[in-house]
Amino acid sequence: MSFGMELAFAALILACLHSFVSPDAQGDALYALRKSLNASVDQLKDWNPNQVSPCTWSKVSCINNNVDSISLTSMGFSGILSPKIGVLKTLRTLSLQGNSITGPIPIEFGNLTSLTMLDLENNRLTGEIPSSLGNLKKLQFLYLNQNNLTGAIPDSLSLLPNLINLQLASNGLSGQIPEQLFQVSKYNFTMTHLNCGINFSHSCASDNGGSSHNPKIGTIVGIVIGLLGLLLLGSMLLLWWMRRHKRFKHEVFVDVAGEVDRRIAFGQLRRFAWRELQLATDNFNEKNVLGKGGFGKVYKGVLSDNTKVAVKRLNDYESPGGDAAFQREVEMISVAVHRNLLRLIGFCSTPTERLLVYPFMQNLSVASRLRELKPGEPVLDWPTRKRVALGTARGLEYLHEHCNPKIIHRDVKAANVLLDEDFEAVVGDFGLAKLVDVRKTNVTTQVRGTMGHIAPEYLSTGKSSERTDVFGYGIMLLELVTGQRAIDFSRLEEEDDVLLLDHVKKLEREKRLDAIVDRNLNKSCNIEEVEMMIQVALLCTQSSPEDRPTMSEVVRMLEGEGLAERWEEWQHVEVNRRQEYERLHRRFDWGEDSIYNQDAIELSGGR
Repeated sequence: MSFGMELAFAALILACLHSFVSPDAQGDALYALRKSLNASVDQLKDWNPNQVSPCTWSKVSCINNNVDSISLTSMGFSGILSPKIGVLKTLRTLSLQGNSITGPIPIEFGNLTSLTMLDLENNRLTGEIPSSLGNLKKLQFLYLNQNNLTGAIPDSLSLLPNLINLQLASNGLSGQIPEQLFQVSKYNFTMTHLNCGINFSHSCASDNGGSSHNPKIGTIVGIVIGLLGLLLLGSMLLLWWMRRHKRFKHEVFVDVAGEVDRRIAFGQLRRFAWRELQLATDNFNEKNVLGKGGFGKVYKGVLSDNTKVAVKRLNDYESPGGDAAFQREVEMISVAVHRNLLRLIGFCSTPTERLLVYPFMQNLSVASRLRELKPGEPVLDWPTRKRVALGTARGLEYLHEHCNPKIIHRDVKAANVLLDEDFEAVVGDFGLAKLVDVRKTNVTTQVRGTMGHIAPEYLSTGKSSERTDVFGYGIMLLELVTGQRAIDFSRLEEEDDVLLLDHVKKLEREKRLDAIVDRNLNKSCNIEEVEMMIQVALLCTQSSPEDRPTMSEVVRMLEGEGLAERWEEWQHVEVNRRQEYERLHRRFDWGEDSIYNQDAIELSGGR
C-alpha cells in the first residue's frame, strides 16, 4: 500500500470515528442536560447516568440505538441549556418549548448536523442567536419566538438550504433582516426591533402576504388569480358539457408526474404516488395482507429501493373536509415521535383512496405472537411481555400528555401493538379515527374500536377520552398475561363469562392466579409480577372512567410506585359493591318461575 493510500485510509478511519458517538457519550450528554435544566427529583428520574444506553429513557426516541428525538415540552424547567448536547450527531428533533429556560443558546448546538427541527419557543433565553446554527444544513424548522434574544439575525441563517419555517417573533432582536430569509415559506419577525416595518418592501410575517408592500408583487398576484379564475370557469363549463353529452362512463384518475418526491410540512413525510404503492404491494395482493381491522387492511410492500414497508389502505376514504383535512391530520400524527410509537413514513391521497405507509415490523403484532405462533417460533417470554406492557404505556402516555393537541388512540389492543427487531413495543394505528369519515360506519354511535376492548361509556355515548384508551390498555394487559382474546365464546362450554375481563375478575377473586397465566409460558414467570400486572389491568378497566388511572400513573405503577395503595382502595370499593349486590339479591329472593330475568339483572351490575 502506498503512503498516499495509507493517509487516505487513516483519514477515512478518523472520519468514521468522529461520526460515531458511543451510547455512554449520548447518555452523559443527556444527563448533563437534565442537570443543567434543574430537573426536580421526580422529573426525568429514569435518566440514569449508570445506564449505558439512553434509548430506554422517557422523552427520548432512538433509531438503531442512536438518539433521534428529545421532547421536553412544558415541563417547568428553569435552568440553562447544556453545551454537551452538541455531541448528539444523530439528533433530528429537539423540542424544549414552553419552559422557563434562561441563558444563551450554546454555540455547540451548531454541531447537531442531523437536526431538522429545533424548538426553543416560549422560554426566557437571552443573548444572540449563535451564527453556528448556520451549520445545520438539514434544519427545516427553527422556532425561537417568545424569548429574550437580542442582537442581529446572523447572516449564516440565510444559507440554510432546507429551512421552511422560521419563527423569531417576540424577541429583542434588532438590525436588518437578511434578504434571503424572506424567501422562506413561513416566517414571523413581528414584535421585534427588526427592520421590516411599513418603510420596507416586505411584511414581517409570511401569513400577512407581502403583496401590499410591493406593487409589482401585487400586480403579479392579481394576474395569477385572474388566470386561475378563468381556468376554473373553463373547467366547470367543460365538465358541464361532457356530462350533458354523457361522455362520463368511468372515473379516470391519473398520477401527477413527480408526485413521489412531493413533501408536506411536518416530519419529512413522503407523498407516494398511487402507482408506486400498487407496484410495491403487487396490486394489493391478498397474499400480502398482514392484518385487517376496523380501519382497513394492512399490506406488506417492497419499494423500488428494496425498503420493506407496511401499507394501510383505509376503508373510509372520504374523510371530512377532503384531501386538505386528511393531510392536516396526517401532519399531526407525523409530529408524534416516540420510540414506542410507530413512525409514519408517508401517505398517498387520491379522490378515491387514502393510504398510510409505515416501516415494516418483522416481528408483527403482540396478538400474532400470543395466538398465531407458527411451528418453530419462540413463545413470547415473560420478560418480553413486561417490556411490552411498559413500552405501550409510555407510548400512550406520550400521546395523551405530551402531544398538542393530544391524540386519543380509540382502539388499544394487542393487535395494534407491534414488535420491532428487538421485540420492543411499538404502538400503531394511533390517530386513525380522525382520518376517516365516521359517518360511513355502520355503528350508529360512531364508535371506533374492537368489541371486548371498548370502554362502557364509549360504547353507550360514542364519546371517547384518554380514559377510554386506559380501559383498552387494561384489556391488553390481560391479553399479555393470559394469551387469550378479549371475547372468547368457547368459554361458554365451561362458564358464563365470554368476556376476558369477567373471566379474570372471577379467577382473581378465587385467588386462582395459576389458572389465569398463559399456558404457553409453562409457569416460567414471576407470580408476584403477574399479580401486579393483573392489579394494574383491573384498575384500568373500572366501569367509571373517573376512577381509572392516567397513563402516566400506569407507568409509575408498573415501575413499582403507588400500586399497593391504589389496589387496596379499589378492593375496598369492590367488596362494598359486591355486598350491596348480594344484599339486593337476597332481599328479592327470586324463584325459578319468577317473571323477572335474573340474567339481565346480573349483567347490569358493575363488571
